[in-house]
Amino acid sequence: MLNYEPKILMAFGETFTDEGESFYEWLLENGYPELAALSSGIRGSKEALDWLMKNKYKHFAALDGAIDKKQGAYNWLIKYEYYFLAVFADAINNKPDAIVWLKKKNLEIFIHLAKKIKHFRDNQTFDYHKLHF
Repeated sequence: MLNYEPKILMAFGETFTDEGESFYEWLLENGYPELAALSSGIRGSKEALDWLMKNKYKHFAALDGAIDKKQGAYNWLIKYEYYFLAVFADAINNKPDAIVWLKKKNLEIFIHLAKKIKHFRDNQTFDYHKLHF
């Protein structure tokens, strides 16, 4: 995720707001289907997670699982050296060490994204369609 321009990351973050559909469509239409799929996966779409797995974005599918506190997904991120995504998942789950780490690295945009995703997750109902990693 570190390779995306800030405006792309901001559009991704906006997919978790009330106006999210237009940002989701923008990501799809502008060459970022993986971020649109990640957003859909975080929102509970098994189809989106299947797409991520089939299209060489397993790390994003694992990120979704780690956000859902699935230890296997978190361990997968560590095993395959997606350390930043593990930290990002920790930040979304409001772990202070992760937030401090992001601040020290001047990655405040990911703190902003973590807050948006956490707010979305804290205000949704349980979705049994979530993929079990």
